[in-house]
Amino acid sequence: MKIVRRLTAATAAIAAFALLGQAPANAAPGCGHASWYALTSKTASGERMNAAKLTAAHRSLPFGTKVLVTNKRNGKSVIVRINDRGPFIRGRVIDVSKAAAQNIGMVSSGTAQVCYQIVADTQKVAGKGIKGVDG
Repeated sequence: MKIVRRLTAATAAIAAFALLGQAPANAAPGCGHASWYALTSKTASGERMNAAKLTAAHRSLPFGTKVLVTNKRNGKSVIVRINDRGPFIRGRVIDVSKAAAQNIGMVSSGTAQVCYQIVADTQKVAGKGIKGVDG
């Protein structure tokens, strides 16, 4: 009887951990501080960082996720593809490539307050000032 209880408890713990582990992948829209970066090293997804592409780093969103990032100061938006992990500086929610930062007007400041949301289909996103994502 004890073995069955242990197995049941272990199975429940594993299932709960699996569900909790998936929660960040389905992250709700968020706002916070963003920065930009332009490296030449490989990203966490294995591809080489290209500062000219519209890409970004996020701590938990799956690689390939398309995210609409909007600069709260000027209202400019850009769609980026998550291909790296980060940011690793406390208080930041996303790091965008230099090209994405240029599109939303945050290169000179280096950082900006942004809001971001996952977009399912970039073809359905429309609006003034939105730039499409690079592949």
